[in-house]
Amino acid sequence: MNWNQQRVLVTGAAGFIGKHLTARLVELGADVTAFIRYNSEGGRRTFLTRDGKPAPIRVVAGDIKDYHAVHQAVAGQDVVLHLAALIGIPYSYVHPYDYVQTNIVGTANILNACRALGTSRVMLTSTSEVYGTARYTPIDEEHPLQAQSPYAATKIAADQLGLSYYRSFDLPVSLVRPFNTFGPGQSMRAVIPTIIAQALRSDVVRLGALSPRRDLTFVEDTAAGMIAVAETSACIGRVINLGAGKDIAIGELAERIFSLMGRDIRIKSDEQRARPEKSEVQRLVAGTAVAEKLFGWMPAHSLDDGLRKTIARQQERSESGDAGEYRV
Repeated sequence: MNWNQQRVLVTGAAGFIGKHLTARLVELGADVTAFIRYNSEGGRRTFLTRDGKPAPIRVVAGDIKDYHAVHQAVAGQDVVLHLAALIGIPYSYVHPYDYVQTNIVGTANILNACRALGTSRVMLTSTSEVYGTARYTPIDEEHPLQAQSPYAATKIAADQLGLSYYRSFDLPVSLVRPFNTFGPGQSMRAVIPTIIAQALRSDVVRLGALSPRRDLTFVEDTAAGMIAVAETSACIGRVINLGAGKDIAIGELAERIFSLMGRDIRIKSDEQRARPEKSEVQRLVAGTAVAEKLFGWMPAHSLDDGLRKTIARQQERSESGDAGEYRV
């Protein structure tokens, strides 16, 4: 697919991955519309390119749970890349119904609008959390789905809904399943920016469970993989994993970050940061053979390369006092 002048709607464009994906699409020449959740700042939000210049995109503020708003945003688009979701796992234990409304009903709204309007390509964003603790590794796309949190349950439902629209209505849906993504601009809810932020201001870093193992992919690689999925016809009707194919324990990850920062840091266990015992996903490591076969995707960044870039950007933001919300 030639992205030049392709009309592309990105939902959840103000989110961590969405910002990087939007910036890359602009670089490729796409005519991008960013659908973001409305709030009091919605009308004044701007997106920046990688060099800090205003990105030439259209920003639409709305709510993914509002079908009328979604239908209006989808109208006239060639491609829809759906990233909008509630993603914080701890909050899903407290208010699971919010996740049902946003992740399932919101996805249904996207699918129905795309079906009604004849959208030529639809990509839904899943999560490796749907696999639960690995029964075997690497985790390929045929691995059983195991919801170990309400968040994961709603993502499984959204995934299956999307695949059902492909099978039932021939809607050109592809499903991308990123493993843990990290990089500049990530929310402090995530483990890597939390570790870096604490290490920048203290000699003690408080963490929850240290033994869970995660497969970590730099955000630019995840964005590149998503674009490849969206432009590859062979991905229609399929689930595609995106990951590094390597895992690391959270405790080992923290020590790696401390070493790259040149800091002597002590880790202290904080039970309040831990998930409920049965909800903790102990190991995630991606099987990426399908992505490699269909469109030759592999991460371009090593874990250390990505961590260095993330640390440098977070240090820069800390020193300047810049929140950097929309800059990638």
